[in-house]
Amino acid sequence: MALLDPRIKLRHLACFLETDGRGGVQEAAEALGLTQPAVSKSLAELEAILGVALFDRSRRRLALTDHGALFLRHANASMSALRQGVESLVEAGGAARVVRLGALPTVAVDVVPQAVAGFLAGPLACRVHVESGPSPHLLGLLRGGAIDLVVGRLPSPEVMVGLTFEHLYSEPLVLAVRPDHPLLSATDLTLAMVQGYPALVPPREAIIRGTVETMLLAAGVPSLPREIETVSNSFGRAYTLLTDAVWFISRSVVANDLEKGDLAALPLDMTASHGAIGITTRAGSESAIHTDALIASVRAIVRKREAGP
Repeated sequence: MALLDPRIKLRHLACFLETDGRGGVQEAAEALGLTQPAVSKSLAELEAILGVALFDRSRRRLALTDHGALFLRHANASMSALRQGVESLVEAGGAARVVRLGALPTVAVDVVPQAVAGFLAGPLACRVHVESGPSPHLLGLLRGGAIDLVVGRLPSPEVMVGLTFEHLYSEPLVLAVRPDHPLLSATDLTLAMVQGYPALVPPREAIIRGTVETMLLAAGVPSLPREIETVSNSFGRAYTLLTDAVWFISRSVVANDLEKGDLAALPLDMTASHGAIGITTRAGSESAIHTDALIASVRAIVRKREAGP
């Protein structure tokens, strides 16, 4: 059996996976606690060892080449297996178990906090690590084994290779505004009217960005002149309350604010914005009993919420 090339080090794989998952060398360097030149050097060394280019550097955002996409599958599997091996030894030594959960903004203020609380009150309670961020970041962590599951909107089909999705419920977007926003008193309100105001929208890599763009195009709005991209719920809420901004956001994120009257939803038909919410895990991998318990808690919270008061 051929041995692995001894020149390939763990740092090569870590730099490769972080650069792909975060879309850039600088972002990968910040995540790894390294300098940008150090990450660039590791990537160059890895490409030299393999004899192929792993990234297409002709674009603003780094993209994998065909060779890079092929290598990614095996690099993710290798890192995941290594982590599982380390965790097995840690558990055998009596260290506390940890369940690692990725929470997209859609569920970070509603389903996930309740699910974690329910899990910690159960017999399999253990340490929980909650990671937040945009979908590409979390799915990259999931593939690499750095987290055990992701809760949120269904990713696009092209990024679901090697992953599996369990549908739990569907949810629309809303256009949230401050309670005295001018559009709330507008007659014959249409989606096109938001062009006259600042708009808080998800970044281009976010799952719901495509839904937002499709709705706007259908309303005859090719672009928004004053667009602010953000995945921060706290910033979105603060900016919406401070200004005349219109916030394109999943309903559950602002459900409490809408119920209390702190924010209002523009009275527009948002039927076309419904999206599937659920649990994404690695396909073909057997999860630990503690992870299964947290997943069961997520399901229980959704069932309770869907049943109503």
